[in-house]
Amino acid sequence: MAPATGMSTVGRIRARLRRRFRAFITSRIPPSRVVTLNQKRIFIFPNRVGLFFGISLLVMLLAAINFQNNLSYGLTFLLTTLFIVAVLHTYSNLSGLTLRAVHAQPAFPGQQTEFELQLECSRRKEHVGIYLKWPSSNASTVNLVEVNQLRVQLHAPVGKTRGWYSPGRLLVESTFPLGLLRCWSWIDLDLHALVYPKPIPSGELPGLATEQPDGAAIPIEGSDDFYGFRDYRHGDSLRQIYWKGLARGQSVQVKQYAAYADRSVWLDWDMFAGLGTEQRLSHLCYWALEFDKAGDEYGLRLPSMSIAPDIGERHLEQVLRALALYGDEEQ
Repeated sequence: MAPATGMSTVGRIRARLRRRFRAFITSRIPPSRVVTLNQKRIFIFPNRVGLFFGISLLVMLLAAINFQNNLSYGLTFLLTTLFIVAVLHTYSNLSGLTLRAVHAQPAFPGQQTEFELQLECSRRKEHVGIYLKWPSSNASTVNLVEVNQLRVQLHAPVGKTRGWYSPGRLLVESTFPLGLLRCWSWIDLDLHALVYPKPIPSGELPGLATEQPDGAAIPIEGSDDFYGFRDYRHGDSLRQIYWKGLARGQSVQVKQYAAYADRSVWLDWDMFAGLGTEQRLSHLCYWALEFDKAGDEYGLRLPSMSIAPDIGERHLEQVLRALALYGDEEQ
């Protein structure tokens, strides 16, 4: 029992330290769409190689003192100076770098999405070997050499719930030029990806009703599309009489023209009465994708808003956004 208690105590201490560190980082580097790295936002510390290098310098210094060897003193002080200069250059490699949030692609739950950001250098300064990574994204190492700005795309899986997804804080890191020190920053670019509801198919769309079925022919005066013949009625135009048929001895008939109706439906919140909110949104999302795939006009009615029937990619994005942010006051 004692070891379990000891482990839980250690776990609580670690959790407390993590909370304090996150609070410290948030106060020091608050969320922002544009972040320029400066002394306040950059941390630097020797990495494993640097620590081994420092220990080696200490051993060399002790050996020089013990043997009173001037050559050993000179070599030790030379390498120490090199280490100090490396501190300045490693810090300078990140200092002045500006990171700007550009765009995050929307996605469905569990899918990979793309986060795009832009790196900019100041005062024509070069930045070499900049390592970028969100906690769950792929990593990328870039160089800003002979360019003032550079766009970078990182890919990460989004969450399993609809709404806005935050990838967390971005790690910006460099060990240039000697690899003895790790210089890094944790920044929050306030970049969020929109997560649509998960499409869930339903057997049929309940309550679907339109004035005309899909592709139905509707007689319209003046239309250029020939539809057929009908018997003559009093008041019909003489220009529409089928004179050739009359000459063959047929009854008096009139040419009929028509236009074809497109299917235009409403996806209504009340179509799935009795289901929970997330299930309704998932079914509506599925049918919006199906109607868009078929090229049919469709509109959306939610308790808080409605979107008029239309077609096209922009209309689909508007509908999916409304479904993803349903119940969100910032919609």
